Amino acid sequence: MSTPNRSHTNPRPFLLMGIPGLEALHVWISIPFCITYITALLGNSLVLLAVSLDRSLHEPMYYFIAMLAVIDLIVSTAVVPKMLGMFWLGSREIGFEACFIQMFFIHTSTAVESGVLLAMSLDRYVAICSPLRYSTLLTGARAGQMGLLSLARGAAAMAPLMCLLTRLPYCRGREVPHSYCEHMAVAGLGCADPGPGHRYSLAVATDSAFIAFSYSVILRAVGRLPSQEARVKALTTCGSHVFIILIFYVGGLLSMYLQRFPFDLAPHIQVLVADLYLTVPPMLNPLIYGIKVKQIQEGILKLLRQLAGLRLTSC
Repeated sequence: MSTPNRSHTNPRPFLLMGIPGLEALHVWISIPFCITYITALLGNSLVLLAVSLDRSLHEPMYYFIAMLAVIDLIVSTAVVPKMLGMFWLGSREIGFEACFIQMFFIHTSTAVESGVLLAMSLDRYVAICSPLRYSTLLTGARAGQMGLLSLARGAAAMAPLMCLLTRLPYCRGREVPHSYCEHMAVAGLGCADPGPGHRYSLAVATDSAFIAFSYSVILRAVGRLPSQEARVKALTTCGSHVFIILIFYVGGLLSMYLQRFPFDLAPHIQVLVADLYLTVPPMLNPLIYGIKVKQIQEGILKLLRQLAGLRLTSC
């Protein structure tokens, strides 16, 4: 009876296994992850600088894009550096508290991103269905309030899950069969029933239904626009948002259900899907906005010209 108490008061660190079954290929697998991380850092930093420095981008839609860039930087930095240290240096150990801190940042960030995507769908709904009221209904201050609400909701949703997991007695070893502290993989090491944590994680993933409803209403409103030019413009405006939403939710739901219901898949497939879900969207988001949203593209080009001009002046 005293052993669990000692392990709870003096918890041992966890060991990350990386990608089970593909340990011999870790060095090669690390190369694309390193490229995606560098691309995510550069792309999202450029988007943030463009939105902050270009006054023409100081509008709610671009504030939401900047929020996504911040979230992508946090998620990438929470996952990839430790993953690369494990792949390159064999640094598999992660402290008990550090594991749950990483878990909190990852899952809170994904919950916040879901809330921001929901806010973006509302932004597009008002812009297309009530364009004359857009400037009064959605201001920069309200966009900031929606971002803070998403942050508070995400933290409030994940805090109880962290409490559930930190209180589990971990008596099934300390090797996490994953590349990061994924909460289902960590909960599987506990000798108590992790079911409440699993069900809680499923319960917080509800934004996709509201977003699907919003865009179904948007598409119906677009179909009623009088001119074909207006319909094409509206669809083009929403196209990048829909693509980002599909990447986020399809990848997230697939990763979550494969972890919950593995369907006899090889462990490395489940881990790779989860890893790609957290590392690929942060790289793609700024690329998609840079291509699809003309104002963001122009803002980034303007920023690059200014930086190039400053460098030539200094030389």
